[in-house]
Amino acid sequence: MLTVDGDPSPQHVARRLREGMTRGVLSFPLTAFHDDGSLDPDGFRAHVAGRLATGPGAVFPACGTGEFFSLDEEEYRTVVSITVEEAAGQVPVVAGTGYGWAQAARFARIAEEAGADALLTLPHYLVEAPQSGLAAQLERLAARTRLPLIAYQRGQVAYGIEALRRIAGIPNVIGLKDGHSDLDRLQRLTLAAPDGFLFFNGAATAEIQARAYAAVGVPAYSSAVHAFAPEIAGAFFTALGDGDRGTMDELLREFYVPLVELRDRAPGYAVSLVKAAARLRGQRVGPVRAPLADPAPADLAGLKALLTTGLDLVGAAL
Repeated sequence: MLTVDGDPSPQHVARRLREGMTRGVLSFPLTAFHDDGSLDPDGFRAHVAGRLATGPGAVFPACGTGEFFSLDEEEYRTVVSITVEEAAGQVPVVAGTGYGWAQAARFARIAEEAGADALLTLPHYLVEAPQSGLAAQLERLAARTRLPLIAYQRGQVAYGIEALRRIAGIPNVIGLKDGHSDLDRLQRLTLAAPDGFLFFNGAATAEIQARAYAAVGVPAYSSAVHAFAPEIAGAFFTALGDGDRGTMDELLREFYVPLVELRDRAPGYAVSLVKAAARLRGQRVGPVRAPLADPAPADLAGLKALLTTGLDLVGAAL
């Protein structure tokens, strides 16, 4: 790992993440592809360097926004390696991993070899599972990597209190990212977790619910908007930290809520709209890979108008 002080322990990585998320949003970069669908390493490197230049709290390559589900193992190695090189130890690099625990362990070994600081465990594939199985899945993965793990509950993965206590007792499990937005359940989990256990708001377009999450003790969040408009993401993050309700309300009303309404028009727009917005700003990220599809022309026009509005609000230009 290319950490500044060379300490790879879970406690140290958790401390770096905790410090980082007070300074900036959690950045989830897009994976760049050529028009023929092949990986574009140079485009990805430029995209990551641009995100890092804006001061995120941490960077999470090859996760949902980064189309982890469409990468083969060598492409994954390239994506994580480039991110580690560009981060150069200045912020934690948390790579995605997923599928069943056996395949997740293969990706974990690659991430470890590439120098990642930690792993975000994406929901397993297809099947429903009992609480004991969810915990066992994480235990098996944790036993096969020295990297700290952040569990991600979304889709068919939702931890109860006892399962949360079980996974929090795994030495290298340091936190939980929540994508369900069930704040009653989340509050119970935060109260049941041991001191120092990290929680992250991983809702789609997390800024919409950032104040509600912060109210139950989860102020840190991932920002898809940071991938294409760090000026807007940064302005909202600052306003949230300052308690500037007026700025937050304006950004939510004029930009974030319309973005969510546009996002909800078609499955997969949570990624393909983000990539399209990055292209509108001149970033070399290319198209999404199937089964995702790029936005329809009418939606692209709406996205451009909305992006212009959002950037105007923070004094930036398309």
